[in-house]
Amino acid sequence: MRPIDGSATVATRSTPTPIALQVGSTGRSDSPHRDAQPPWRGPERRRSEATAPQAAASERPERPERLEVADRDGGARSGSNCNPMDWRRQPCEVRIMIQPSSEVHVTSNHATGPGQERMGGRTMSSPIERLAPALEIDARLTEIERRVNLLVNVTPLNAAEAWADFERSDFGTAPTLRLRPLDFDPDLAQRDLYDLEVEKVDDPALHTLFRAKRDEIARQITALEDRDTSRFLYGSLQLYGTVAAPLAATAEELLETIPPQAPSTQTVTAGAFADAARAEFERYRAVYPDFPVRVEVRNDISELMVSFGRLLIPESAAFRADRVDPLLHHEVGTHVVTYQNGARQPLTLLTIGLPGYDETQEGLAVLAEYLTGGLDPRRLRVLAARVVAVGKMLGGAGFLDIFESLRADYRIPARTAWSIAIRVVVGGGSVKDAIYLRGITRILDALAEGSRLDVLLVGKLALDQIPLVQDLLDREVLHAPWVRPRWLDVPGASERLERLRAGATVTDLYEGDVAA
Repeated sequence: MRPIDGSATVATRSTPTPIALQVGSTGRSDSPHRDAQPPWRGPERRRSEATAPQAAASERPERPERLEVADRDGGARSGSNCNPMDWRRQPCEVRIMIQPSSEVHVTSNHATGPGQERMGGRTMSSPIERLAPALEIDARLTEIERRVNLLVNVTPLNAAEAWADFERSDFGTAPTLRLRPLDFDPDLAQRDLYDLEVEKVDDPALHTLFRAKRDEIARQITALEDRDTSRFLYGSLQLYGTVAAPLAATAEELLETIPPQAPSTQTVTAGAFADAARAEFERYRAVYPDFPVRVEVRNDISELMVSFGRLLIPESAAFRADRVDPLLHHEVGTHVVTYQNGARQPLTLLTIGLPGYDETQEGLAVLAEYLTGGLDPRRLRVLAARVVAVGKMLGGAGFLDIFESLRADYRIPARTAWSIAIRVVVGGGSVKDAIYLRGITRILDALAEGSRLDVLLVGKLALDQIPLVQDLLDREVLHAPWVRPRWLDVPGASERLERLRAGATVTDLYEGDVAA
């Protein structure tokens, strides 16, 4: 293929030159990864006949067909000594056209400069070209996780009806929660995973990262197969970790320190919340015109969530009026923004999350609530009560015992206690809700140690992966975040952030009671 400007084109499928990267942990320290290969592993590569749902295909982040790097004043400079391998010291123009196949076409309007490598007469002009085979694996892993869609597939379909039945029973009969049928074949998804030739990725950091992500997706698939059985709990523990004693103690301390709060009396409907959400998206579009607006009010989900860049709102939900803005900073300003920032990166795993990212992502979203003044006592008590509920479930308590303990022992309002309890028992037992308090605790520790937030905004990643992502940024494989979240710039956010950098615990986030 020859570009329209007549410049030379180079195509390569050669093995990439390894680059040494510093590798941190790829997730939680309490989540070991298995090295065993599945029984169908073999030299013959077989492709699944299963296709992703049409909706999932439409949600795939758009990869630009052409990435252009020019000099800083917007124009290209000519000259035979221009070196596209060093854009900072000698600006020039390099165009990289990423095709759907594994071929990467690199065009340059200059001759090869000093320091450029040539392999078999072909010019290696960018770090991205060197990683082309790795980026193909990255794209396939992303596609498979989209098909699996763990978040939606463990969300009850009938939560509103189940609550009505539970209330009519005078809180005496445990609810029956229905989950949606899987719209993918787990066996074929596993086969697709282990057909990926991760062993051919020469870069050591990305090789380790891809193996860990493949393992995580395999665990997600197994967990979904085990829904509504006792085995589901073990899959949840492998994905999200357990409740360690320090975290349990922090939760109890919060519930003892913060007095019980009266239920809020002012609420907004799902429709009104959707209107507020669209307005928040438009605020981002005013600064970033290509920022997409994706808001859906759904009757088949029970919790507010972001799934692959879309804000999904349960049709039957009512939201506290004073929680609308904090929730928007949590969901749109963190989950959607990091998704869109990840969609602008060559490494598409940054849209769905690097291995073990959930804890850091939820901690960052809780931080957004605090910096905007929205982490009120009720919310802090809910985050703590979730940890307590997970601990009770791990200790063998059922739904009714958890619900009654939250109401009687911790004076959690009935409707809130219900929501906490069903999130913990769904599918056979889920420990995911402990990651919110654990995540903000680790974010606070990182801020006190001098960590910066900008790396965490590149996409969805874990704190332990900051060295890896920073190295890829330094090598210009990744780019600086496209969108800056609004919660960093609201009045008072900078002052609150500086206080946290001086050192703070989760209990220090309690700033006094609020009116009902």
